[in-house]
Amino acid sequence: MTEDGDDSPLHQSCEALASGDSLVNDSRPLRTSLEDAKSCDGAVKLTARNAEGEISPYQPRPPLQPRLSKCSKNVSVEETVRTRRLRNSQESLSDPAGTGSSTDSLRDDQTAPAPGGLVLGGAATVRHDQDSDVRPLSAVTTGSPVFRDRGSSLSEYERRPRSQQSDPTDHRVRSTKVRLSPVQPTGPLPALEKSFASATLRAANRIDRDCLDYAGLAREKLGERLHRNLSDSRLLENMGSDSASVNSMRSTYSVLSPIRPQDVRNRSFLEGSVLGSGALLGAEELDRYFPDRRVGVYIATWNMQGEKGLPANLDDLLLPTDSEFAQDFYIIGVQEGCPDRREWETRLQETLGPYYVMLYAASHGVLYLSVFVRRDLIWFCSEVEHATVTTRIISQIKTKGAVGIAFTFFGTSFLFITSHFTSGDAKVYERILDYNKIVEALTLPKGLPDTNPYRSTSSDVTTRFDQVFWFGDFNFRLSKDRVDVETIMNRTVGGDMGPLLEYDQLSKEMNDGSIFKGFQEAPIHFLPTYKFDIGCDIYDTTSKQRTPSYTDRILFRSRQADDIKVVKYTSCSSIKTSDHRPVIGVFQVKLRPGRDNIPLGAGQFDRVLYLEGIRRRITRELKRREAMKNQGSSTICSIS
Repeated sequence: MTEDGDDSPLHQSCEALASGDSLVNDSRPLRTSLEDAKSCDGAVKLTARNAEGEISPYQPRPPLQPRLSKCSKNVSVEETVRTRRLRNSQESLSDPAGTGSSTDSLRDDQTAPAPGGLVLGGAATVRHDQDSDVRPLSAVTTGSPVFRDRGSSLSEYERRPRSQQSDPTDHRVRSTKVRLSPVQPTGPLPALEKSFASATLRAANRIDRDCLDYAGLAREKLGERLHRNLSDSRLLENMGSDSASVNSMRSTYSVLSPIRPQDVRNRSFLEGSVLGSGALLGAEELDRYFPDRRVGVYIATWNMQGEKGLPANLDDLLLPTDSEFAQDFYIIGVQEGCPDRREWETRLQETLGPYYVMLYAASHGVLYLSVFVRRDLIWFCSEVEHATVTTRIISQIKTKGAVGIAFTFFGTSFLFITSHFTSGDAKVYERILDYNKIVEALTLPKGLPDTNPYRSTSSDVTTRFDQVFWFGDFNFRLSKDRVDVETIMNRTVGGDMGPLLEYDQLSKEMNDGSIFKGFQEAPIHFLPTYKFDIGCDIYDTTSKQRTPSYTDRILFRSRQADDIKVVKYTSCSSIKTSDHRPVIGVFQVKLRPGRDNIPLGAGQFDRVLYLEGIRRRITRELKRREAMKNQGSSTICSIS
């Protein structure tokens, strides 16, 4: 009896067993009654008799030391058994084959509490004071039909009232974690692409300020440890949360990989071939930086009309707002350039910022050609060569002619030519002569190996390179009166310039095969770029009344078909300091692995120009912040 007058849990369990709820799987039924129960040296002493009142011949084993209960003191044996049934049912749910043993769950720490706060462990035996044998509880309950029917024991708990299910005393039931059998897929799972490539996550990335902690951001979004040397602070915003390996992510996003000492010992960039794993210009390195093997090329051509004053801002020329990403190469060709060429190059460096370095620059009189490349790509560029050609009769006058720059990037050779042809509406033949002289006299390459000598000809420089871009002021006009041209322009709808181009001299000569053999031009959807009044969008209002024409063009050719894809071809109408509008083109160019016989540039660039451009950029930013600060602190006093 407890202090409250109720039967103790041990007494209740013995009565339940005596009333016929046999827990012994035996042909001879036993009736266990409570003969004597008292504490002796901290152990509970029990006596068991059979139905005839005789002492059982079984010999008891020494009891184990009782342990403190993990449950409440008032937990009954019935609740303890119910807890075991629930755990047994959970094991059966997690065992699809039904091989789990119910006795295993009874070997836990579940114990029957005694009145003194002590409990009888699952391995403890019921003891007789006359050396009678008592089986362990776990062994006694093994053969019970209740425990054999494990599927119904869970529903017994579920049928209990909700108030009892949330009873604080039923702590063991509530704390048990339900383990369900795994759900098997109905069909085969799709293969996971571990080296996925995205066109928006190429090596050509958006220019933005470095203001993010790459390591912390990577841990938060991806749970992976990525290297801190990301090329752009916006990369992680567009990263797909994929379960791909870290190695494939390094390859796709151009994240620098750690270098092992053994690689440092063995790797030599002076040895290797196209397929060699140690080649700097080989396929392995190419795929790491350009998974799609295409490089972004941005080309701008502009006749500056020799103006001394440069535009206040060149962002619209090089970084238009309608482009999501900056490109890998920036090639700028200028005709009738400003007198101070170094100032022009510094302004270009200031606009492109610290992400780009000037790989090379060349000039021919007032013809300027500058090549900027992303700073992390300069190691894959060869030595750079240039050549010039004048088309004037007097060679000292260098206003008309061409300048070309050639180099190899990985295993692909590039040639960029900017030129200024003879002017005049009717001088088509003279312009064709200019073209023929340039392709014959431009002496390139000089020391660079020809990547495909079988397709080269000595009479045409454009056949000796894989990818060729030719741009400039070609001076070809529209063979139509100005009034008729303006009438056609007013009728154009949706950027369809086909009616105008029917009178374009360059298009006609290219179709006839007399000039720019093998070259292509992207479709034109912009208005003629010549000739405007300075500072406005009105075509020539002088006495000459020149006909609007497409004098400024960008053409391209490649040795392999479809190597060059056009992304954009348009004019920059916001720059109005010249009578010409700049023309820009964005291209995706196919790359191929290279051999290590290509003379490397070894990371050379114009360091002085780079530092000066960055210094100006910082100074401009500080002035802008100071102006904003002064504007925010100024107050306007009004007297009412």
